[in-house]
Amino acid sequence: MLHRSPFRILLAGLLLWVGAAQASAALLEGIAAIVDDDVVLVSELAMRLEAVKTRIAESGTQPPPDAILREQILDRLIDERLQLNLGLKAGMRISDEELNQAIVEMAQRQGMSPEQFLQAVQNDGISIRELRTQLREEILITRVQQNWVNRRIQIGEQDVDNFLASEEGRFWASPEVNVGQILLPLSSAASREEVEATMAKAEELRQQAQSGADFRQLAMSHSAGQNALQGGDLGWRRAAQLPSLFAAAIVELAPGQVAAPIRSDAGIHLLKLYERRDSKQVIEQSLVRHILLQPNEIRSDEETRRELEALRARLVEGADFAAVAREHSEDIGSALSGGELGWSMPGQFVPEFEAMMAQTAVGEISPPFRSQFGWHILRVDDRREQDFSQEIMRYQAEQMLRARRFDEELQIWLQELRDEAFIEIKSLDGLQTSFNAG
Repeated sequence: MLHRSPFRILLAGLLLWVGAAQASAALLEGIAAIVDDDVVLVSELAMRLEAVKTRIAESGTQPPPDAILREQILDRLIDERLQLNLGLKAGMRISDEELNQAIVEMAQRQGMSPEQFLQAVQNDGISIRELRTQLREEILITRVQQNWVNRRIQIGEQDVDNFLASEEGRFWASPEVNVGQILLPLSSAASREEVEATMAKAEELRQQAQSGADFRQLAMSHSAGQNALQGGDLGWRRAAQLPSLFAAAIVELAPGQVAAPIRSDAGIHLLKLYERRDSKQVIEQSLVRHILLQPNEIRSDEETRRELEALRARLVEGADFAAVAREHSEDIGSALSGGELGWSMPGQFVPEFEAMMAQTAVGEISPPFRSQFGWHILRVDDRREQDFSQEIMRYQAEQMLRARRFDEELQIWLQELRDEAFIEIKSLDGLQTSFNAG
């Protein structure tokens, strides 16, 4: 049987295929499906089925019949095979360094050190080899999807403009607000007298709040909203997350003001704007140059570092950085411009480069440092703070539009993969269905 620890539940989504390895000591070996030149084994299908059933049971949900689960799981395994094989044929590989970083990030999410995380995995009956194998496949599948599906999605400037000009886009782009609510319930079939009486009470409460009464205390005493006992607090939200009536009512409010009573099907609402977050996003940029040298068959990693150290010594003594970069740098993209990379944006460079750039003062030349591209030295020529609110907002809008289309395109793309593949499905009772849509 599978363990039912909380840690098992946290890992269930990632480790379905290994988590049930102990569930059956003697599985009947055989082929469940042929996928091009690969196969899905009956043992894989059985182990995945047992793991899924265990996860469903731990959630307290009644699982569907095995036949339905088996069909869904086999479809998932076929999709995984197609994507993994596509990535491997394209030469995509996940390095040990990437796996190690993924394990570090998983451990951090669980509030553990990497050592504690790996020990917990082993305590749960999963070997480190199994963990790394499944992580490698998960990362590779994600990378395949990002490469093949994202290239099918084209989000242009006009798409972003249209979204930001829409009602949804205007609300989405609005600042975050911290809002409180008092709800006075009122039936949609209420008489005119009931509406007027409730509206009068709402106006009276509004006047009290505007005169200094504690809005949260008024909400606890008078509101029928679900968050009345929390002082009516709705918390920090974007206007897009609020009902359109609420968003329209607070758009012109200054922090501390209470909007005029508004009517909805639920009753009469009073809204207080506590705070509005400044949407201005100021980013520190660095104007930086660098020189890159790459190890090769003739020059070892250590020799490359020493050669770069010698170039740095020349620069410290007064040599012109741009001239040295044009002569020696192996970064084709920047060498001709004297190593200049322009004004930086967060996330533009690899982490090692960004870390060294951040700790190097203006006018200084960094010591040699290593990245996946080779050995670098850099010089920060200037720094500035720039408001990128509009650029960041447009970027976030583009990413949101892309994410909305990703799932739809993913399903279409997976179906196309199946249509182009040879797939033969063998049922467990000996019946088989085969098709060749290539």
